[in-house]
Amino acid sequence: MKKIAQHTLLILITIIVVACADKNIKPPVPISPPAPPSAKCDCAIERPPVQIPDAGKLTEPKLLEPQKELAKLADYSLLKPTQWEEIDGLQADNLSLAWPAWMQSCSTLVNKPTWQKACSAAVQLNSQTASKPSTNAVQAYFKQYFSAYKTTNADGSDNGLITGYYQPLLKGSRTQSAQYPYPLYATPNDLITVELDTLFPELKFKRVRGRLVGNKLVPYYNRAEIETEASPIKGQEFIYIDDIIDVFFLQIQGSGLVQLENGEQVHVGYANQNGHTYNSIGRLLIERGELTLAQASMQGIKNWARNNLDKLRELLNNNPSYVFFRELPAGLPGPLGALGVPILGERSVAVDPKFVPLGAPVFLSTTEPNSSKPLKRLMMAQDTGGAIKGGVRADFFWGAGADAGAKAGAMKQPGKVWVLLPKEFVLK
Repeated sequence: MKKIAQHTLLILITIIVVACADKNIKPPVPISPPAPPSAKCDCAIERPPVQIPDAGKLTEPKLLEPQKELAKLADYSLLKPTQWEEIDGLQADNLSLAWPAWMQSCSTLVNKPTWQKACSAAVQLNSQTASKPSTNAVQAYFKQYFSAYKTTNADGSDNGLITGYYQPLLKGSRTQSAQYPYPLYATPNDLITVELDTLFPELKFKRVRGRLVGNKLVPYYNRAEIETEASPIKGQEFIYIDDIIDVFFLQIQGSGLVQLENGEQVHVGYANQNGHTYNSIGRLLIERGELTLAQASMQGIKNWARNNLDKLRELLNNNPSYVFFRELPAGLPGPLGALGVPILGERSVAVDPKFVPLGAPVFLSTTEPNSSKPLKRLMMAQDTGGAIKGGVRADFFWGAGADAGAKAGAMKQPGKVWVLLPKEFVLK
């Protein structure tokens, strides 16, 4: 017991040291920062911990995530009241297609006082129709129970970046072989995750990860150390993949489907991360002159990798960040987002929860990937991402598979965002 108490004290001391980082005191382990915006030339974002259910039931896992409502931590001052008529494209969208995603949001938001009235009304409207409510009914519902807000940036502008992500489909096996040599690892037992805002509110959304060596908390193993034949986390493998490039991009996307040899499809999702900084290999390839900026899409990087297998390991090791996964229940209609509900292709987005309430309906006005074709659609803010930072910022979920991946990898469009909030919602 004494030894455990000493280790606990050491962790608390580490937190205090990190909290003093603004006084030029170097922390003993890295704070996991968001992936830089330029990481989007790798076409996606490493995802933070999400509410992932145990097998057979949708319950929140016992991760070291503080159980706080994001509204208590967030600052919604960048949301500006607006008129419904100002939402660009609302009248043209088939709003009924967004209704199933909204019902997913309500499955958890209904437990929060601010959202109860709107979600109870949604359930009642849903019960009155044999299928989805009509577009006119959905629009009338939102106008009755919600107010509209335009998102802005800190400088007052209302244009921002809209990117895309997707759920990849990989080939794998539950046993390792020459055909399936590359493991997906579960969270190692010796990985320690400390949420800093549990003691220091000013460090909200910051966490420290590491491992204990003797009486010291040190950085966790990096990618180069983990991906060796004598891996220090050997024994944590739970599934094996045929392509190391697909494993790498699965870590960026944060969730995926693994097609097993017997035809079974296994959902895998983000469980944790090793605490090291994410470095964009796309940006590195551009700096080395291997790819141009236009070529540094996900598909472009994959093509380079398959043509330069002798250089691949060194390239991947330049990103020390490493993601751990867990198997999710079978039969989910989509990957689980940060809201804790399955997200739906082309109707769910990732947002910055500090500026947009998680679960809220949002309306995007942007364009199709690499195109001027308008894309104006009602979405649900059901996920987050390390590189999704700011008021006018969204990551469009395109769904699963190769076609969705091609769109997600090419999407880097300017756009505007509106947020719909219950009339009972009080901005802070």
